[in-house]
Amino acid sequence: MPVVVDNCHVAQLENFRLKVFRTVAEHLNFRKAAEQLFLTQPAITLQVKALEDDLGIRLFDRAANRVSLTPQGSLLLDYAKKIAALVSQAEQELGGEDGKLSGELSLGVSTTISQYLLPRLLRAFLDENPHVQLSIRTGNTGEIVQLLLEDKLAIGLVEGPARDRGIRAEPFMQDELVLITPPAFEADHLSRDQFVASRLLMREHGSGSRHVVEIALEKAGFKLKSFKNVMNLDSTEAIKSAVEAGLGIGFVSRWAISKELALDALKVAEVAGLRVVRHLSLICRTGPEPQGPAGAFRTFALGRARLLAGTPPKPLRFGNSSSTNSINR
Repeated sequence: MPVVVDNCHVAQLENFRLKVFRTVAEHLNFRKAAEQLFLTQPAITLQVKALEDDLGIRLFDRAANRVSLTPQGSLLLDYAKKIAALVSQAEQELGGEDGKLSGELSLGVSTTISQYLLPRLLRAFLDENPHVQLSIRTGNTGEIVQLLLEDKLAIGLVEGPARDRGIRAEPFMQDELVLITPPAFEADHLSRDQFVASRLLMREHGSGSRHVVEIALEKAGFKLKSFKNVMNLDSTEAIKSAVEAGLGIGFVSRWAISKELALDALKVAEVAGLRVVRHLSLICRTGPEPQGPAGAFRTFALGRARLLAGTPPKPLRFGNSSSTNSINR
């Protein structure tokens, strides 16, 4: 769900009805537009109807629970995007009068980063740039890349590789995915046979975390079809909960388990020859470097994110264990 961070009271230069129209047109969904703008769906419908009445044209076709743009609506969307870009430029230059950056920044963040890293990063960024208004959308790496390609975002922070044409990726932080097990799991080092005999909990297809794990497994000589059972889950939290409940074992970011390790709710295990490391990436469209709020956030993330996030606790490294327990099926 999109989140709008309004850090101060900034004059809105863009016509409100036009902004509502633009948001609905980009989503082609009145409910999602209402969520992004923190309005009710009836209020969104009322604003669009008022704009259509003012212009004397129909902007949307609504049929069979589908919303599409009319030819006039498509034309207006092109102009609305240009107007929004001009408004953003004006806000930046007006804000520059007192040396403070201002304007809107649409940021897309993949799941693990949004849950475990983003809050402390945003706190520092907004402390330095209080006039910037942030609109944040979360999703897996594939979804964030697609939103960037559709020009619905200015910057993305993702966990997986983004090699799509039209996207430029820059690493801003390193992360390690560790193998977590339930507290009752006695083996701290798994043999290859123990590992493939366990139920492996994986993120969904399209997730950057899944892609990185699959590459590491293949490099270490493991194939997913070799595992007795593989279960797909749609979030890090779901994997953590499933592991804690004894449903299997899985890989999660070490940033995500500091509390669980401290409370002995989860354990970390190792498999010989297998290590999963990735670089978290900042992504944007290819072309000129971003300017204004997007450029400021890029500079901030590439230069200071690692220091501001702090160093996550290192996974506990255990000695050899003679236990041969594993979680099956």
